[in-house]
Amino acid sequence: MKTPLLATTAVAAALALAGCATSPGYNNTGYGSSSGYGSGYGTPNCRDCGTVTRIERRPDSQPNVAGPVIGGIVGAVAGRELARRNTDSDGRRNVATAGGAVAGAVAGNAIQNRTGSGGLYDVHVRLNDGRTVVLVQNEVGGLREGSAVQVRDGQAWAL
Repeated sequence: MKTPLLATTAVAAALALAGCATSPGYNNTGYGSSSGYGSGYGTPNCRDCGTVTRIERRPDSQPNVAGPVIGGIVGAVAGRELARRNTDSDGRRNVATAGGAVAGAVAGNAIQNRTGSGGLYDVHVRLNDGRTVVLVQNEVGGLREGSAVQVRDGQAWAL
């Protein structure tokens, strides 16, 4: 009577352990690697991996007005103050104020364009299964055309 009980227990333990085994190429974090990302690239199991085919910068949808306006105000005030100290003529003060406003607006526009917000980028990715996706991202980091990427959370991440 003890033999069938022992055999039943052994079979139950073997079945329980067999259920814990993983299939090749998979693990508890995802596809093909211990981190879930990285070495899974290139394997047929990585459905979200691919190659960047093109990166396009989207044009700014809003015109740059803050830089020129602030620059113009600062330039006008500076021009008016310089003219006040150096001349008694109201006409020269007005010319200096207008010239300062124009120079300040040009300088403010140039500064804003150089330090701009970065804009948005359209990142075109050809996935390993043949699909093509276009992702809109705030920054591209180190991505360039031909970079191997994985698409996660609506963004392309370099592998």
